[in-house]
Amino acid sequence: MTLPLLVGTIALTLAGSADSSRAPSRSPRTPAARSPSIVADSIVVEKSSHRLSLYHNGAVVRSYLVALGEHPVGDKVSRGDMRTPEGRFTIEARNLESRFHRALRISYPDAAHRARAQALGVSPGGDIMIHGLPPRQAWVGAAHREFDWTEGCIAVTNEEIEEIWSAVPVGTPIHIKP
Repeated sequence: MTLPLLVGTIALTLAGSADSSRAPSRSPRTPAARSPSIVADSIVVEKSSHRLSLYHNGAVVRSYLVALGEHPVGDKVSRGDMRTPEGRFTIEARNLESRFHRALRISYPDAAHRARAQALGVSPGGDIMIHGLPPRQAWVGAAHREFDWTEGCIAVTNEEIEEIWSAVPVGTPIHIKP
């Protein structure tokens, strides 16, 4: 689902019913009180639960619910497959000029993903990021998580990417699990 279609669907969903008896499919951010300065030394993404957790010295310091690639089940194989990769990577760069609100580049593809793609005769793709929302859709906020809409990235709200951006230096390991 493209983001404009997602936004239209969310708008219709929100406008179509004032009855809040429908429980949200994903709960809001997990525990951890707001802290002005959190520090993370690793990141774990659990695709099956749509959760990104920041760790420091082996303990979770903050967790966020996320949207993933449009086809979230399975490892990324090729460019355009709309899957979020699985494996162990690092945060290799920060992008303030992203078309989304801030972006942290993940070191995908690694050697194993490149070798598999080459054996299949396809491109492994790239430009996998943890990012916020595009400026024109920022108003959607946490509702963006109701659908997996990225091309393989891990999306959070703009407020959440601000926290993650502040807590995660380049070089931080990230483990993306099924």
